[in-house]
Amino acid sequence: MMTKNERRQPSWPMIAGVAAAAALVGFGVARGLGSGAESGKAAAAPEKAAASAPAAEPAEVKIPGEYLAAANIAVEPVSAGGVGSEVLAPATVSAMPGSEAVIVSRAAGAILRIQRKLGDAVRAGDVLALVDSPEAAAMAAERKVAQARADLARKTYERESSLFQQGVTPRQEMEAARMALDVAQAEVQRAATVAQAAKVSSDGRSVAVVSPIAGKITAQAVTLGAYVAPQAELFRVAGSGAVQVEAYVTAADTSRIAAGSDATIVLANGAPLAGRVQAVTPTVSGSARAATVVVTPVDANNGLIVGEGVQVRLHTKAADMNAMSVPEDAVQNLDGRDVVFVRTQQGFRPKSVLVGTRSGGVAQILSGVRAGEQVATRNAFLIKAEMNKAGGDDE
Repeated sequence: MMTKNERRQPSWPMIAGVAAAAALVGFGVARGLGSGAESGKAAAAPEKAAASAPAAEPAEVKIPGEYLAAANIAVEPVSAGGVGSEVLAPATVSAMPGSEAVIVSRAAGAILRIQRKLGDAVRAGDVLALVDSPEAAAMAAERKVAQARADLARKTYERESSLFQQGVTPRQEMEAARMALDVAQAEVQRAATVAQAAKVSSDGRSVAVVSPIAGKITAQAVTLGAYVAPQAELFRVAGSGAVQVEAYVTAADTSRIAAGSDATIVLANGAPLAGRVQAVTPTVSGSARAATVVVTPVDANNGLIVGEGVQVRLHTKAADMNAMSVPEDAVQNLDGRDVVFVRTQQGFRPKSVLVGTRSGGVAQILSGVRAGEQVATRNAFLIKAEMNKAGGDDE
């Protein structure tokens, strides 16, 4: 029978075997960790080298023309001139002289008939409304009286001329009859001119309101039966001719703008239109004390509407002829670099640029592009999004 001390004696060969196995496992784990660290360092080296290598210029992104129109992406040339070489001014579209008519009533009276309404197309000479006027009756009566006096004066002159030829009456009476006839004919002409200018109807009851030009009725201020005063505006007719843009600038800017210089008309939706300065007023007027710069669009089919509010970028003579500028929206940040998207045959290609001063919605370009190159301006960020999407798809 074993004693108590003999049962508690440990088995040293077994303990030594377990310790040897643990040491072997620990060595293997340490070696594995060491080799993993070395492989991690080896893998990190190419990544670091790739990061330190210069980034390649992204390739062209192909965008169809239909997408440009649908996304309202504008394309403009790079302007020659620095940031201070443009003046951004509010402006209003107005009709060219002679292409808009304000039509008034030539006599007082009540509206008898309305023959045209707002938006109708009219031709020159069309009657828009009739005004029942006592003045029309007076003008018609005056015309008839003058004509009757002229007929009487003609008969008197014919009789006196015949008597003078027969030697019955002296020459003085014939010459007096001739002078009376001339006066009567002049009165007929005056009365007829007054009635014709007032557009008096043939029956002498009403005055016609007539359009002097062809176009469309853009304003109407008549009500059937309403009384109108003389020279009261009843209609406005806008012709289909060209329009002009009137921009308002400060007196200090007038010396920087010259007739014949280029301009860009910016519509309410941001679309640009090429224009040219036609004239600059030498004085300021109005409560704003602003001078007026008249700009004519280069494209006759421009879609401008009379009365529309727009903006105009007036290009002045730059002090540094080597400077360039673009609208600030044209400059985008791509992979930490400032780029502009240059128009290509099938889409756009990003070009890295060095940007200088930014002011008034215009960015100065120091290098990277040439003046005159077509770049995306409004909504250029959509092209950037397409390029990023294409890069993600390639990965």
